[in-house]
Amino acid sequence: MDDKSLQIPEQIPMLPVRDIVIFPYMIIPLFVGRESSIKAVEDSLANNRLIFLSSQMDLTEENPTEESVYKVGTVAMIMRMRKLADGRVKILIQGMTKANITKFHQNNPFFSVSVEKINEEFDPSEETLLEAEALIRTAKEQLEKIIALGKILSPDILLVLDDIKEPGRVADLIASNLGLKVGDAQRILETDDHLERLKTVNEILNSEIEVLGMQAKIRSTAKDEMSKSQREYFLREQMKAIKSELGEADSKTDEVEELRQRLLTCGMPEEVEKEAMKQLGRLERMHPDASESSMIRTYLDWMVDLPWAEETVDSINIELAQKILEEDHHGLEKSKQRILEFLAVKSLKDEMKGPILCFCGPPGVGKTSLGKSIARSMNRKYFRIALGGVKDEAEIRGHRRTYVGAMPGKIIQALKQVGTRNPVIVLDEIDKLGSDFRGDPSAAMLEVLDPEQNQAFRDNYLNVDFDLSKCLFIATANVVANIPAALRDRMELIDISGYTSNDKLEITKKHLVRKQMDNNGITDANVEFTDDGIEYLINHYTREAGLRNLEREVGSVCRKVAKEVVMGSKEKFVITPEQVVRFLGAPKFLKEDQLQEDTVGVSTGLAWTQAGGEVLYVEALDMKGKGGFTLTGQMGDVMKESATAAMSYARAHSEELGIADKWFETHHVHIHMPAGGIPKDGPSAGITMTTAIVSLMTNNPVRKDVAMTGEVTLTGRVLPIGGIKEKSLAALNHGIKTVICPLANKKDVDEIPDEIKGQLQFIFVEHLDEVLQIALKSKMTKKKPSSRKGKTSHPAA
Repeated sequence: MDDKSLQIPEQIPMLPVRDIVIFPYMIIPLFVGRESSIKAVEDSLANNRLIFLSSQMDLTEENPTEESVYKVGTVAMIMRMRKLADGRVKILIQGMTKANITKFHQNNPFFSVSVEKINEEFDPSEETLLEAEALIRTAKEQLEKIIALGKILSPDILLVLDDIKEPGRVADLIASNLGLKVGDAQRILETDDHLERLKTVNEILNSEIEVLGMQAKIRSTAKDEMSKSQREYFLREQMKAIKSELGEADSKTDEVEELRQRLLTCGMPEEVEKEAMKQLGRLERMHPDASESSMIRTYLDWMVDLPWAEETVDSINIELAQKILEEDHHGLEKSKQRILEFLAVKSLKDEMKGPILCFCGPPGVGKTSLGKSIARSMNRKYFRIALGGVKDEAEIRGHRRTYVGAMPGKIIQALKQVGTRNPVIVLDEIDKLGSDFRGDPSAAMLEVLDPEQNQAFRDNYLNVDFDLSKCLFIATANVVANIPAALRDRMELIDISGYTSNDKLEITKKHLVRKQMDNNGITDANVEFTDDGIEYLINHYTREAGLRNLEREVGSVCRKVAKEVVMGSKEKFVITPEQVVRFLGAPKFLKEDQLQEDTVGVSTGLAWTQAGGEVLYVEALDMKGKGGFTLTGQMGDVMKESATAAMSYARAHSEELGIADKWFETHHVHIHMPAGGIPKDGPSAGITMTTAIVSLMTNNPVRKDVAMTGEVTLTGRVLPIGGIKEKSLAALNHGIKTVICPLANKKDVDEIPDEIKGQLQFIFVEHLDEVLQIALKSKMTKKKPSSRKGKTSHPAA
């Protein structure tokens, strides 16, 4: 039966179909599962076997309505029907003719509709006949290309197309075999004009050719890659067979394969991986006994062991970090605040360069241990690099691989040991870097400590860039002046001065006692340290800015107690001042070190050393002579110049200072600084020397309770000096309560903690006249008014 003789009844059951559009003359099996659809099939079979097939607009809709199906569909003949075991029905249908729904009669229990047949007659003119022939040929050619590009179609479709002359039927046949989307197929079905329909199909064919061409290109590329991999595999297998015939072991091949896998999985940057694979290729081609083989193997081991991508997750809990810092260290507020500021910024901004801090201060004040606490508070790995005595640039930047025994520098070694690329690295004693004919390591440190450069740090051994910007570098130094200016400029300097006696007492109670008890195996049942005992130990057995000697003395007490316990003593030792003397012997430092009385020619000065502040006495003695003077006590050049300036000032102002006539002609002055075995230098002893000399020449004693520091000029002006906090601590630890210092240093005094400042009286001066009025026991009575305007002292508020 053809579509011309087909008689369509007034009402016909409708079957909504999903994800497919049925075209006329199309034969296809359908699986029917919905109850309403099965009833529509049964009704069709009970009458004339005709059924109207319309596609759903929404494929997921289980119960379609009149509005959710396309109005244009196909009247089809059910050729066969078979019921399946799962309750569904399988039917074989053949499309007969296109039709348009004119009316819906019912939708329950199944759809029943009236349809109007769409006329499919093609009555071409001569012009349209030519166009139709051209479109049909184009469609066939494009279909052949599609089949050639791998599209799976019915093998007989080209033969069937040869027998069809109507462009509409050609379009329907091609569209029904391309597996188009429902929307595209429906658009073709609803197009009545034969030529327009075929043009639409040609456009779709052209688009399909482009897609298939791209697929073919992708497959070709993948095939080439696969062919390359297979070729390499076969070649390796051949090499393995050849080596096996030669008697060479397979262990090297396994080793190379293991290295290759590790190189590919360790997270290297692309450029680094390229260099590593190049060296691996050299190793693979090299004989195992070749001298360079072990060198390359060692190099590759370093490359795979470095933390290219591994890093720890920072703990950004500022409260927890503050608690850890407070637990580990007493005081050091400025240092702690800087770390908490870094963590606060880190919590607000993920990508940031690590700060490069430099803790400066005397030994034993906790610079290195502070770095360890910082690492713990941030949940980072910790590593310490000792730079003291390092003189070779290669220690920092690594040796070139051409040298026997070459290895990376200390920075790369540290990263390998910690296993992460964002550790806290403490560069200990950076001020003690040396230099010789092998280079200047401090110059190499410039790259390490420059945030703009260290993201591409190149070690000579690795010869590839490594990113150090994730590391937190903390340097420590005793003397900032010993750090080269360029290196100092790259670091943020944080000054850590010495501890007061109260600080030492708290630290000893919280940390040192418990640590030494644990180290020496004693418990609270064996020993108890009293505050008086600890204070006596601090004041009479140590004299330092830091805590190292104090910790040794506490350890010595604990060892004495441990000895008593082992010898059978059941006593609990309470460490009082008397017990300290029993265990440690006579005090090493006595308060009697302070002058017992006001003395002529002896003044108390304050000095700064690498170990903190020190109290130094200047002694002046006169003898018969002809006006010369002698300097002893290992004074440096600057200090000798200060003594010369003091003598010149006294001689020039002898009359107004009340120095006897012809005193200089009949006396020889000897100036000495005790502890002659220790070299001393610096300008800050200027006013101390002048005071001692004037005291000697005027026979006016110097007050024993006053210490002083400041540089002097020939005109008597007092110039500023450094180390005010350390010198103040030294005076306080020595029992001196009054400190004379230059007025220009008032800003430095303001930075001293209130705890220290409250126990001292600072007197600020601008001229020697003020110093002498304060330091000498008897007020100076000028015989001749000075031509200079009077000055007044400036006691601290």
